[in-house]
Amino acid sequence: MNTRLFALLAALVAAAPLAAQVAAPAAPAATVMPRFDNTGVGDTSIFAPLVLPAGNMYRSGSGAPGPKYWQNHADYDIKASLDTGSKTLTGSLKLRYTNNSPDTLRFIWLQMEQNAFTDKSLNSFIFPQDSRFGARGFEGGDIIDRFDQLLGARRVAVKRRPNETVMKVDLAEPLAPGRMATFDVAWHFLIPEHGADRMGREGSLYELAQWYPRVNVYDDLRGWNTEPYLGQGEFYLEYGDFTVELTVPAGYIVAGTGTLVNPTAVLTPAQISRLAQAIKSTTPVNIVTLDEIRSGAARPKGTSGMLTWKFSAKKVRDAVWAASPEYLWDASGYNGILAQAFYRPSAIDPWKDAADQTRMSLEEYSTRWYKYPWPQMSAVEGPISGMEYPMLVMEAKSSDKYDLYNVVTHEIGHNWFPMLVGSNERVYMWQDEGFNTFINTFSEAKRYPEKGDQMTRALEERRGVEGAMKQNFDMPIDVMPDRIDPRLLGLAAYTKPSVGLQLLRQEIMGPEAFDDAFRTYIERWAFKHPSPADFYRTME
Repeated sequence: MNTRLFALLAALVAAAPLAAQVAAPAAPAATVMPRFDNTGVGDTSIFAPLVLPAGNMYRSGSGAPGPKYWQNHADYDIKASLDTGSKTLTGSLKLRYTNNSPDTLRFIWLQMEQNAFTDKSLNSFIFPQDSRFGARGFEGGDIIDRFDQLLGARRVAVKRRPNETVMKVDLAEPLAPGRMATFDVAWHFLIPEHGADRMGREGSLYELAQWYPRVNVYDDLRGWNTEPYLGQGEFYLEYGDFTVELTVPAGYIVAGTGTLVNPTAVLTPAQISRLAQAIKSTTPVNIVTLDEIRSGAARPKGTSGMLTWKFSAKKVRDAVWAASPEYLWDASGYNGILAQAFYRPSAIDPWKDAADQTRMSLEEYSTRWYKYPWPQMSAVEGPISGMEYPMLVMEAKSSDKYDLYNVVTHEIGHNWFPMLVGSNERVYMWQDEGFNTFINTFSEAKRYPEKGDQMTRALEERRGVEGAMKQNFDMPIDVMPDRIDPRLLGLAAYTKPSVGLQLLRQEIMGPEAFDDAFRTYIERWAFKHPSPADFYRTME
């Protein structure tokens, strides 16, 4: 024993009351107190209590939203046109931003994610140009033509400070709690061919995402969330209502977030009739057929030049679209929800199964976890290898029906995490990718049991994580995605959290308790912004 420590202990004992000294018999020599931790740094055992921030009025200690939980709201009315000759999108929007926070805001931040595709962007320094998330040397970026704040009848050009893929906008007047600010914005950009595998174009086909200025999230945890868009990290967005008007060449078929509200202007009577049939059918109906594409009958008679497709979406965090003059279109129905697939003739095999795969995914996740809350889901084929957005997911052709379903059901699963349960993907990627990978094992096993049941698929994931750990490739999951080696992204953000949830379900809590808690987490945080602590507390 250290002599100074011994002296200190002796002094403390000497200062104790005499009765206390007499009343404390010496421990038997054979007694050895157990030691649970030899590090001297507190409880580091596998089931140690988590150190979490104290519950408050915004987020309770139970894991539920607190009585004063708040989040801001953003509504968008967007009009855009696609110039296929110059490969340019030109748009205007009206943004209505409601401040539900207790703070008076004097500025807002917007996401300008097309600026990742500019010369010497942060993306170009972090990801190799020819990599999946690289900008590939493309020179584009958002060009703002107008940015005004509307104050009644007055229009004020506000001061802006661009900073890579985010932009600070000073408000013309302070925005008090409970008040709304309205902005009128016009912009355009050159569409990248390879948009970091999140959006892009291939021949005459366009997949448009990250395509309009979007307000950043202001929350009770971090204030303004201003992490830049680099490519690997995904998104964190406010909920709101959208109207979107898309003007494209008349020969194009368009799929988009939301409900098509002007079908008679852009579809033939036969197609409208088929859609009415499809929503009541459990088997796919061909809405646009191969013969119609080849003959030109896929478009309404007498149309030429440009057509405007109009969509409306409620309580979503984003709106995206895809368009091609070659799109075949299949649809079926699940409980009044359209399950749709859009694909080119070159992808008929295996995409002829995609509408049914979409329907089964909706059924599986709705039945097991939480009812799908929107009116349609569209799977669209194109160059993007797998990307999720509200009511629309993007997938490549795929090699066979098994490979296609693995991607389709994964991207559709993201409409639960994070489109419904709106976590911060830029900071906690595992909270959407890992949760979604976990629920995918049930869906994949249900569709194709010949490839393994749910437990078999979970065991394969577990073996993958064990193998990485043995090779010392393991890393914590709670790392911001842009800081993860792309070679380890699948392990850290997808597979490892899925394995953790499977262990929690099968070996710690049991399926009944786990499923009850997991459903409760989704129900509590639907259309809200949960943190990891909110999840941990709900499961506890």
